[in-house]
Amino acid sequence: MNLSYWEIKSWLTNIDYTIVGSGIVGLNCALQLKTRFPKAKILILEKGTLPQGASTKNAGFACFGSLSEIISDLNTHTNEEVLDLVKQRLKGLELLRNTLGDKTIDYQQLGGYELFSEENNLFENCIAKKDQINSFLQPIFNAEVFSFKDNTFGFQKIKNQYCFNQFEGQIDTGKMMEALLQKTRLKGVKILNNVSVDNFQEDSNSVKVKTNRFEFSTSKLLIATNGFASTLNIPQVKPARAQVLITKPIKNLHIKGAFHLNEGYYYFRNIDNRILFGGGRNLDFKTEETTAFNQTELIQNKLEVILKTTILPNTPFEVDYRWSGIMGVGNKKKPIVKQLSNHVYCGVRLGGMGVAIGSLIGQELADLIPAYTRS
Repeated sequence: MNLSYWEIKSWLTNIDYTIVGSGIVGLNCALQLKTRFPKAKILILEKGTLPQGASTKNAGFACFGSLSEIISDLNTHTNEEVLDLVKQRLKGLELLRNTLGDKTIDYQQLGGYELFSEENNLFENCIAKKDQINSFLQPIFNAEVFSFKDNTFGFQKIKNQYCFNQFEGQIDTGKMMEALLQKTRLKGVKILNNVSVDNFQEDSNSVKVKTNRFEFSTSKLLIATNGFASTLNIPQVKPARAQVLITKPIKNLHIKGAFHLNEGYYYFRNIDNRILFGGGRNLDFKTEETTAFNQTELIQNKLEVILKTTILPNTPFEVDYRWSGIMGVGNKKKPIVKQLSNHVYCGVRLGGMGVAIGSLIGQELADLIPAYTRS
């Protein structure tokens, strides 16, 4: 790609901070860098036409974890680690709401519901451990988080009670990302789309970045690509594709809230009188460990079956759109926010909780950077 003198001078010269990825983490990182270093020249590179990955693809759940997920996490993490995860998600949601405002992102605290299929013993385990988990979370919420209520939504093929969480909410993902992009650009941050980073090399003072379109140097490089982190030599993060569909508007839709099913491997919610439904990664973990934005017949068919038999058993519906997003996961749920080398940093592995923790991880990534020195 041949660039003019003006293009090189205005966009690609004397770059202080280059951020890879214009999702929730990358944009919040840029905002925090501008707060700390108002005179800094900041460039964001985005491989997609829109913020690729999960930031514009997610279901818009403002959640911190269902009862069964917290029980499961306590089997693989220490008590302190799980408490820290919950605190981090709550702090991140609070930051997101404060940064953009509830009205802007259409935040609604309609509650979270965990449903239990009839085929497994997850329900009994959650009933048995509810009080223990509520006591465990008491220092954070100063209230009972989880309670069991009778199924009043007309769902079928599930237990006759669901677990309710009054503290969970939902947002409009598109409105959130539009507002974040606008806020970032107004601060003077440059964003270049359809530019992917092929590789980078450090010298003593800077990082030389090679993209699919041009090469340039930057003082610091901050990687905020989450699901694509492994393509930039961060092996602790694996991609995890999440497939989603949404119905056409349904007249008199009575389902309101954010719903989890089968340990959160399926999830659905109301939006614009539609049902947005996603999940099924557990049907074929290996195939879904990919950065390809495709859908598979196996998972899409399963989503439709659950819609017909469980969620909307007596309501005709049509599927309007289907899509997929790429999350970043690993053997631990704690995000990776660290300095990788002299001039390279990363904030990745959000574990499917990008809406909840993305704002916080972006700020923490920016705060790794030492004091600004350019004259």
